[in-house]
Amino acid sequence: MTSITNLEVVYLKTADIIPYVNNPREHPEEQITHIASSIKEFGFTNPILVDETSSVIAGHGRLMAAKKLGLEEIPTITLTGLTEAQRKAYVIADNQMGLTSEWDDDLLKLTLQELSDMEFNLQLLGWGDNIPEFVEAPDYGILDDEDLDDQLDEMAGGVKKAIQIEFEPEHYEEAQELVKFWREQGGYIGMFLIDKLRDEKDKL
Repeated sequence: MTSITNLEVVYLKTADIIPYVNNPREHPEEQITHIASSIKEFGFTNPILVDETSSVIAGHGRLMAAKKLGLEEIPTITLTGLTEAQRKAYVIADNQMGLTSEWDDDLLKLTLQELSDMEFNLQLLGWGDNIPEFVEAPDYGILDDEDLDDQLDEMAGGVKKAIQIEFEPEHYEEAQELVKFWREQGGYIGMFLIDKLRDEKDKL
């Protein structure tokens, strides 16, 4: 039986941690990018679980994200006393148990809308561009209608909430700081972006 008392977080060199070669859980590049973005935003808050030989039991995606970010050391917890069967089983159980939970859609909608209103980057929550549809956003289907003038006036106030800008993980922090700086200076971020995009378009 594994020891579940006095668990200690130990920082190991990323290069010394050994992935489990028979891990049946796949981690596509898009997911690794999401995990890396989360680590940059919140820190490495979920240690990787390893056995006595520093082989991964749970946390392969986090290990891959750490390598993507170039982290030299990452937090780990060593589970001791696992049998071979327990170790193999936990690799599966750690992933599967999370899939059996469900969202309370009403509370999730409320929380996501609050985060959106706070201008928090919802892409950091793990959905990427596929944010649940119930998050409020202006309806731009009217752009297909013939009579646009009056309708465009009505939706103009919501345009700023409808445009999402994607950043690679290594650029997000700098972009966030620049946007915060110019907002504090009273700058119109949208026009800055429009001017730059127009200049680049004129060069084509």
